Amino acid sequence: MVTRREATLFGLAAITSMPAARAAAAGSRGADDPDELLRSVDPELRAFLRTIPPETPVTAAQVRQWRQNPDAGSETLPSEVAARSIPGPSGGPEVRIYIVGGSDSGRLRPGLLYTHGGGYISGSTASSWPKFSGLQKIAQDHDCVIVSVDYRLAPETPFPGALEDSYAALKWLHANARSLGVDPTRIAIMGESAGGGLAATLAIAARDRGEVPIIFQFLIYPMLDDRTGSGKEPAPQIGRFIWSRQSNRFGWSSLLGVPAGSPNVPRNSVPARVADLRGLPPTYIGVGSVDLFVDEDIEYARRLVDAGVPTEFYLAPGAYHGFFFLAPDAAVSKNFAASYNAALARAFTTAA
Repeated sequence: MVTRREATLFGLAAITSMPAARAAAAGSRGADDPDELLRSVDPELRAFLRTIPPETPVTAAQVRQWRQNPDAGSETLPSEVAARSIPGPSGGPEVRIYIVGGSDSGRLRPGLLYTHGGGYISGSTASSWPKFSGLQKIAQDHDCVIVSVDYRLAPETPFPGALEDSYAALKWLHANARSLGVDPTRIAIMGESAGGGLAATLAIAARDRGEVPIIFQFLIYPMLDDRTGSGKEPAPQIGRFIWSRQSNRFGWSSLLGVPAGSPNVPRNSVPARVADLRGLPPTYIGVGSVDLFVDEDIEYARRLVDAGVPTEFYLAPGAYHGFFFLAPDAAVSKNFAASYNAALARAFTTAA
């Protein structure tokens, strides 16, 4: 996800209704008119856009500044959350994980591996969903154990670093399932934004390697296609709030080690470029109608359906990227939560 801190630091809202933006657009009406663009946004979601500045270019220096913030990742862990380091991928460092909802009751429950968002260049478990409270609520509501992984970030660690860190955590969860109170036959994966794209990439890797069975992939406005904003241009009102085309190019280029939209990218690094989606687990995808990722998410859902993968798709009207976290009390956010909670409950019940 993109947190309020990151939205303010990166300036990821391309158009706002702030006076400066309105003045700059005075006398012009059309694709870049702030008032016109805001009409595409759900009324309850517009207020947040007034609290952040217009877009400025995302740079590596800005990313470093956010990571060095003394408050980033310094939150005290709730008593229900345990942190530990596990062996990383071959040749790689240890991986930091957080366990939410674990118990030694002897009763086996579903397991959920969570990968946080942040454009592949920022973010952590402590700054996502939001902080740990959201993960705790999912663990409580669905009587499951969540393992969240703090994977290495780009550009310092390009693909496949984040994938291999996440796969190491998935294998660890499966190997240690019973000691965590997890049923090893009921493990799902989940992520939002870049974490959703990483979860999709992880599902493909797990399918191809055949070591860990996954029953469900739960993808919240996933970042699936590096070509969006780098050759594929969406409609004017799409991707103008919170996470922009320019931000998307920066994030993907940092991860891939080549410019986003290049003809050749590392194999299986971009879910939308993977030709064969057969054999992937049942899938839930949710996205807002003005999110930069809406077109790629719709297309990925269509391809999953064509590949015979049971797929549920939810389109939140008038919702921009990160809406669920930035405006949780809005009706559109509550409706979205009801949808994904129902899908997750079905997935765990069906697999029981």
